[in-house]
Amino acid sequence: MAAKRCLIALAFLIFLGVVPPSPAQGTTIQVGGGRIDVVFLTDASKQIQALALDWVTTAARAVTKYYGRFPVPRVAVRIRFDDATRIHSGETFGAPDGGLITVSVGRSTTPMNFHSDWLMTHEMVHLAFPSVAEEHHWIEEGLATYVEPIARVQIGNLKAREVWADLVRDLPQGLPAAGDRGLDFTPTWGRTYWGGALFCLLADVQIHRRTANKKGLQDALRGILQAGGTISSDWPLARALRAGDDAVGVPVLEELYARMRNAPAPVDLAQLWQELGVEHRGGSVILHHDAPLAAVRQAILPER
Repeated sequence: MAAKRCLIALAFLIFLGVVPPSPAQGTTIQVGGGRIDVVFLTDASKQIQALALDWVTTAARAVTKYYGRFPVPRVAVRIRFDDATRIHSGETFGAPDGGLITVSVGRSTTPMNFHSDWLMTHEMVHLAFPSVAEEHHWIEEGLATYVEPIARVQIGNLKAREVWADLVRDLPQGLPAAGDRGLDFTPTWGRTYWGGALFCLLADVQIHRRTANKKGLQDALRGILQAGGTISSDWPLARALRAGDDAVGVPVLEELYARMRNAPAPVDLAQLWQELGVEHRGGSVILHHDAPLAAVRQAILPER
């Protein structure tokens, strides 16, 4: 699911049409001001193709809702059907006028699997952040991991309570372990995906607190996108963080990065959940409306 800084040669040629995918079956979807060219690289039934197109469209709607528009003018989505039972891999690449997303989808993927799947939304979130140096890969994957479920909640594809339950379950994987040297220097899977997502949650909470709930991480990320920060742009991370902080009027991203980039910066998740009013009980969560930061929690993820 990694967002790539540049297109590998073959993917780039396919994207430009120099090497046509065969068999080429697909369609064009227009969402949020963006053009999404979907091509099926292998054969599948008309039913599975229709489900895949709906899946792509739903993901585009979610990303458009979160960012206020589709992040890039054009993205090519290349879907390879195989004999797996579910959707199981994806990558996103930058291109001069947008991007390329490649995914593998099992021919036995059910409508319920498509409805509950997160991968396409995750990959499209990658389009909305500039390509940064390899040591900052955690911000690319952490953002996609954190933003994806929130964007799906905003279009009614997921419930807020489910997202909090998943965060309570999964964020411990992003905590620093023994020998951790900070996000820029500990490229493990847990720190890359869930350490990056933890950075995003902390930033979201702090922005809401320091702006009296007038702004959040969503506003910061919209600011980065508005400044031209898409996957097709190579930026220093400092430029992206500054653009985000400028959009919300408080230097939360820069300050948090300074604290977490080259030091373990442990987080007391139990205390954070208590302050947010998120109680884990019996495999699910109970949301408390009298918690100190309940208003922040509801601003991040309104309960519908």
